[in-house]
Amino acid sequence: MFKHINEDISVVFERDPAARTHWEIITTYPGVHALLIHRLSHWIWRKRFFWLARFIAYISRWMTGIEIHPGATIGRRVFIDHGMGVVIGETAVIGDDCTLYHGVTLGGTSWNKGKRHPTLEQGVVIGAGAKVLGPITIRKGAKIGSNAVVVKDVPENATAVGIPARILEEESNKQRDEMAEKIGFSAYAVSDNVNDPMTKAIHALLDHAAAQDVKLKQVMTQLNKLGADVESDAEVGKAFDVEAFKKL
Repeated sequence: MFKHINEDISVVFERDPAARTHWEIITTYPGVHALLIHRLSHWIWRKRFFWLARFIAYISRWMTGIEIHPGATIGRRVFIDHGMGVVIGETAVIGDDCTLYHGVTLGGTSWNKGKRHPTLEQGVVIGAGAKVLGPITIRKGAKIGSNAVVVKDVPENATAVGIPARILEEESNKQRDEMAEKIGFSAYAVSDNVNDPMTKAIHALLDHAAAQDVKLKQVMTQLNKLGADVESDAEVGKAFDVEAFKKL
Protein backbone atom coordinates (compact mmCIF):
# COMPACT_ATOMS: atom_id res chain seq x y z
CA MET A 1 0.00 0.00 0.00
CA PHE A 2 2.69 2.50 1.03
CA LYS A 3 4.72 1.59 -2.06
CA HIS A 4 1.74 2.42 -4.28
CA ILE A 5 1.22 5.73 -2.47
CA ASN A 6 4.87 6.65 -2.98
CA GLU A 7 4.55 5.82 -6.70
CA ASP A 8 1.41 7.98 -7.00
CA ILE A 9 3.36 10.93 -5.63
CA SER A 10 6.68 10.33 -7.43
CA VAL A 11 5.12 9.89 -10.87
CA VAL A 12 3.98 13.52 -10.81
CA PHE A 13 7.56 14.67 -11.28
CA GLU A 14 7.74 12.65 -14.53
CA ARG A 15 4.56 14.05 -16.08
CA ASP A 16 4.18 17.57 -14.71
CA PRO A 17 7.09 19.96 -15.20
CA ALA A 18 5.44 22.39 -12.77
CA ALA A 19 5.97 20.03 -9.83
CA ARG A 20 8.80 21.18 -7.55
CA THR A 21 8.74 19.31 -4.24
CA HIS A 22 7.08 16.31 -2.63
CA TRP A 23 5.46 18.63 -0.09
CA GLU A 24 3.91 20.71 -2.86
CA ILE A 25 2.48 17.58 -4.50
CA ILE A 26 1.13 16.17 -1.25
CA THR A 27 -0.59 19.43 -0.28
CA THR A 28 -1.75 20.99 -3.56
CA TYR A 29 -2.43 18.26 -6.17
CA PRO A 30 -6.10 17.19 -6.18
CA GLY A 31 -5.38 14.33 -8.60
CA VAL A 32 -3.03 12.79 -6.07
CA HIS A 33 -5.51 13.35 -3.23
CA ALA A 34 -8.31 11.71 -5.22
CA LEU A 35 -6.22 8.63 -5.98
CA LEU A 36 -5.06 8.22 -2.38
CA ILE A 37 -8.61 8.48 -1.06
CA HIS A 38 -9.85 6.14 -3.79
CA ARG A 39 -7.40 3.44 -2.75
CA LEU A 40 -8.94 3.58 0.72
CA SER A 41 -12.54 3.63 -0.50
CA HIS A 42 -11.84 0.82 -2.98
CA TRP A 43 -10.41 -1.36 -0.21
CA ILE A 44 -13.52 -0.72 1.89
CA TRP A 45 -15.74 -1.44 -1.15
CA ARG A 46 -14.07 -4.83 -1.61
CA LYS A 47 -14.83 -5.57 2.06
CA ARG A 48 -18.48 -4.99 1.09
CA PHE A 49 -19.01 -1.90 3.25
CA PHE A 50 -20.67 -0.25 0.27
CA TRP A 51 -22.28 2.76 1.94
CA LEU A 52 -19.11 3.74 3.78
CA ALA A 53 -17.05 3.42 0.59
CA ARG A 54 -19.53 5.57 -1.33
CA PHE A 55 -19.57 8.19 1.44
CA ILE A 56 -15.76 8.43 1.43
CA ALA A 57 -15.84 8.77 -2.37
CA TYR A 58 -18.44 11.51 -2.00
CA ILE A 59 -16.22 13.44 0.42
CA SER A 60 -13.32 13.04 -2.03
CA ARG A 61 -15.49 14.44 -4.83
CA TRP A 62 -16.37 17.46 -2.67
CA MET A 63 -12.73 18.07 -1.78
CA THR A 64 -11.08 17.52 -5.18
CA GLY A 65 -13.72 17.95 -7.91
CA ILE A 66 -12.85 14.43 -9.10
CA GLU A 67 -15.50 11.72 -8.93
CA ILE A 68 -14.20 8.16 -8.75
CA HIS A 69 -16.62 5.37 -7.93
CA PRO A 70 -15.13 3.14 -5.20
CA GLY A 71 -15.79 0.10 -7.39
CA ALA A 72 -13.44 1.33 -10.13
CA THR A 73 -10.10 -0.47 -10.45
CA ILE A 74 -7.06 1.80 -10.81
CA GLY A 75 -3.53 0.56 -11.39
CA ARG A 76 -0.15 1.87 -10.35
CA ARG A 77 1.50 5.18 -11.32
CA VAL A 78 -1.73 6.68 -12.65
CA PHE A 79 -1.69 10.47 -12.92
CA ILE A 80 -4.75 12.72 -12.99
CA ASP A 81 -3.52 16.17 -14.02
CA HIS A 82 -5.55 19.14 -12.71
CA GLY A 83 -8.48 16.75 -12.47
CA MET A 84 -11.49 19.05 -12.12
CA GLY A 85 -14.54 17.40 -13.64
CA VAL A 86 -13.04 13.92 -14.05
CA VAL A 87 -15.66 11.15 -13.68
CA ILE A 88 -14.71 7.47 -13.44
CA GLY A 89 -17.53 4.92 -13.34
CA GLU A 90 -18.00 1.84 -11.18
CA THR A 91 -16.79 -0.84 -13.59
CA ALA A 92 -14.01 1.22 -15.18
CA VAL A 93 -10.54 -0.34 -15.18
CA ILE A 94 -7.45 1.86 -15.51
CA GLY A 95 -4.13 0.13 -16.12
CA ASP A 96 -0.68 1.11 -14.94
CA ASP A 97 1.01 4.34 -16.11
CA CYS A 98 -2.13 5.96 -17.54
CA THR A 99 -2.64 9.73 -17.63
CA LEU A 100 -5.98 11.55 -17.50
CA TYR A 101 -6.46 15.30 -17.87
CA HIS A 102 -9.28 17.46 -16.54
CA GLY A 103 -12.84 16.92 -17.71
CA VAL A 104 -12.33 13.27 -18.73
CA THR A 105 -15.30 10.95 -18.41
CA LEU A 106 -15.04 7.16 -18.28
CA GLY A 107 -18.76 6.57 -18.45
CA GLY A 108 -21.38 4.03 -19.37
CA THR A 109 -23.97 3.88 -22.13
CA SER A 110 -26.34 1.43 -20.48
CA TRP A 111 -28.41 1.12 -17.31
CA ASN A 112 -27.85 -2.62 -17.22
CA LYS A 113 -25.82 -4.25 -14.47
CA GLY A 114 -22.40 -5.72 -15.20
CA LYS A 115 -19.46 -4.30 -17.12
CA ARG A 116 -20.56 -0.99 -18.61
CA HIS A 117 -17.51 1.29 -18.36
CA PRO A 118 -14.24 1.42 -20.32
CA THR A 119 -11.01 -0.47 -19.74
CA LEU A 120 -7.74 1.42 -20.25
CA GLU A 121 -4.65 -0.69 -20.76
CA GLN A 122 -1.14 0.35 -19.77
CA GLY A 123 0.19 3.77 -20.77
CA VAL A 124 -3.02 5.24 -22.18
CA VAL A 125 -3.23 9.05 -22.34
CA ILE A 126 -6.64 10.76 -22.45
CA GLY A 127 -6.78 14.46 -23.30
CA ALA A 128 -8.81 17.14 -21.55
CA GLY A 129 -12.56 16.88 -21.94
CA ALA A 130 -12.55 13.51 -23.71
CA LYS A 131 -15.48 11.15 -23.16
CA VAL A 132 -14.79 7.41 -23.30
CA LEU A 133 -18.12 5.62 -23.09
CA GLY A 134 -19.27 2.04 -22.78
CA PRO A 135 -17.58 -1.33 -22.07
CA ILE A 136 -14.85 -0.71 -24.64
CA THR A 137 -11.09 -1.24 -24.44
CA ILE A 138 -8.45 1.39 -25.09
CA ARG A 139 -5.37 -0.66 -25.88
CA LYS A 140 -1.85 -0.20 -24.59
CA GLY A 141 -0.16 3.09 -25.43
CA ALA A 142 -3.18 4.62 -27.19
CA LYS A 143 -3.86 8.36 -27.09
CA ILE A 144 -7.27 10.04 -27.03
CA GLY A 145 -7.39 13.65 -28.23
CA SER A 146 -8.96 16.46 -26.24
CA ASN A 147 -12.79 16.58 -26.39
CA ALA A 148 -12.98 13.35 -28.38
CA VAL A 149 -16.00 11.08 -27.88
CA VAL A 150 -14.92 7.43 -28.03
CA VAL A 151 -17.52 4.66 -28.22
CA LYS A 152 -15.46 1.94 -29.94
CA ASP A 153 -12.27 0.07 -29.10
CA VAL A 154 -9.01 1.89 -29.86
CA PRO A 155 -6.07 -0.24 -31.11
CA GLU A 156 -2.67 -0.35 -29.46
CA ASN A 157 -0.56 2.81 -29.92
CA ALA A 158 -3.29 4.42 -32.03
CA THR A 159 -4.48 8.03 -31.81
CA ALA A 160 -8.21 8.79 -31.73
CA VAL A 161 -9.63 12.29 -32.29
CA GLY A 162 -12.95 13.89 -33.12
CA ILE A 163 -16.68 13.40 -32.47
CA PRO A 164 -17.29 10.55 -32.86
CA ALA A 165 -13.64 9.61 -32.50
CA ARG A 166 -11.84 8.36 -35.60
CA ILE A 167 -8.70 6.25 -35.54
CA LEU A 168 -6.10 8.16 -37.49
CA GLU A 169 -3.96 5.16 -38.39
CA GLU A 170 -6.94 3.33 -39.89
CA GLU A 171 -8.03 6.27 -42.02
CA SER A 172 -4.85 6.52 -44.03
CA ASN A 173 -4.86 4.93 -47.46
CA LYS A 174 -2.13 3.95 -49.89
CA GLN A 175 -2.54 7.02 -52.10
CA ARG A 176 -2.25 9.47 -49.23
CA ASP A 177 0.75 7.62 -47.80
CA GLU A 178 2.55 7.79 -51.13
CA MET A 179 1.81 11.49 -51.46
CA ALA A 180 2.98 12.20 -47.90
CA GLU A 181 6.20 10.29 -48.49
CA LYS A 182 6.77 12.07 -51.79
CA ILE A 183 6.58 15.52 -50.21
CA GLY A 184 8.48 14.52 -47.09
CA PHE A 185 5.55 14.86 -44.72
CA SER A 186 4.07 12.45 -42.20
CA ALA A 187 0.34 12.90 -42.68
CA TYR A 188 -0.56 11.82 -39.16
CA ALA A 189 2.26 13.29 -37.14
CA VAL A 190 1.15 14.77 -33.86
CA SER A 191 3.27 17.53 -32.39
CA ASP A 192 2.97 20.27 -29.80
CA ASN A 193 2.40 22.80 -32.59
CA VAL A 194 -0.53 21.09 -34.28
CA ASN A 195 -4.08 20.91 -32.94
CA ASP A 196 -5.42 18.75 -35.76
CA PRO A 197 -3.10 16.40 -37.69
CA MET A 198 -5.67 16.18 -40.49
CA THR A 199 -5.52 19.95 -41.01
CA LYS A 200 -1.75 19.87 -41.26
CA ALA A 201 -1.97 17.10 -43.83
CA ILE A 202 -4.33 19.21 -45.95
CA HIS A 203 -1.92 22.15 -45.72
CA ALA A 204 0.89 19.94 -46.96
CA LEU A 205 -1.20 18.80 -49.92
CA LEU A 206 -1.95 22.42 -50.78
CA ASP A 207 1.78 23.17 -50.68
CA HIS A 208 2.32 20.33 -53.10
CA ALA A 209 -0.45 21.59 -55.42
CA ALA A 210 1.14 25.04 -55.43
CA ALA A 211 4.54 23.58 -56.32
CA GLN A 212 2.98 21.66 -59.20
CA ASP A 213 1.32 24.85 -60.43
CA VAL A 214 4.70 26.61 -60.53
CA LYS A 215 6.19 23.77 -62.55
CA LEU A 216 3.23 23.85 -64.94
CA LYS A 217 3.72 27.57 -65.57
CA GLN A 218 7.41 26.94 -66.27
CA VAL A 219 6.49 24.29 -68.83
CA MET A 220 4.02 26.66 -70.49
CA THR A 221 6.70 29.36 -70.68
CA GLN A 222 9.13 26.98 -72.38
CA LEU A 223 6.44 25.87 -74.83
CA ASN A 224 5.78 29.50 -75.72
CA LYS A 225 9.49 30.00 -76.41
CA LEU A 226 9.39 27.02 -78.76
CA GLY A 227 6.53 28.60 -80.67
CA ALA A 228 3.68 26.53 -79.37
CA ASP A 229 0.30 28.26 -79.23
CA VAL A 230 -0.14 28.10 -75.44
CA GLU A 231 -1.77 30.94 -73.56
CA SER A 232 -0.21 31.69 -70.19
CA ASP A 233 -2.71 32.33 -67.45
CA ALA A 234 -1.19 34.55 -64.78
CA GLU A 235 -4.19 34.00 -62.53
CA VAL A 236 -3.69 30.24 -62.24
CA GLY A 237 -1.12 30.58 -59.47
CA LYS A 238 -3.48 32.62 -57.34
CA ALA A 239 -5.94 29.73 -57.33
CA PHE A 240 -3.39 27.77 -55.37
CA ASP A 241 -2.27 30.44 -52.98
CA VAL A 242 -1.44 28.22 -50.02
CA GLU A 243 -1.18 31.03 -47.54
CA ALA A 244 -4.67 32.20 -48.45
CA PHE A 245 -6.03 28.68 -47.88
CA LYS A 246 -4.26 28.45 -44.51
CA LYS A 247 -5.85 31.72 -43.41
CA LEU A 248 -9.25 30.19 -44.14
